[in-house]
Amino acid sequence: MNLKEKANSIKEYFSPKIIGEVNDVFIKVAKIKGEKVPWHKHQNEDELFYVIEGNLLFEIEGKDSFTMTEGDLFIVKKGINHRVSAEEECKIMLIENKTTAHTGDVKSEITKSITDQRLS
Repeated sequence: MNLKEKANSIKEYFSPKIIGEVNDVFIKVAKIKGEKVPWHKHQNEDELFYVIEGNLLFEIEGKDSFTMTEGDLFIVKKGINHRVSAEEECKIMLIENKTTAHTGDVKSEITKSITDQRLS
């Protein structure tokens, strides 16, 4: 499997797609462009972000923001309020427990169910 090819197959921004499963974890790819991801947290799950291509602005409440670039990996610990955005298209891989809600307990226009996150 090629991550860039999988990410290129996604049509919508902010719409993660499940590309694999390992035990109780989903492997997802997504395209980010703009600032639609709301501030949110995951009460019981850590979340791994890996930048496949592009630049991802990462914000964590109470800390300085930082930019991730191609090949960078960051793990957000459970309970940490965060959001991501990108000026230009950015392709990412996410590794999340199957119980992780896409935008935590915040419902927004980009929130997707697990059904919506499955590749068709």
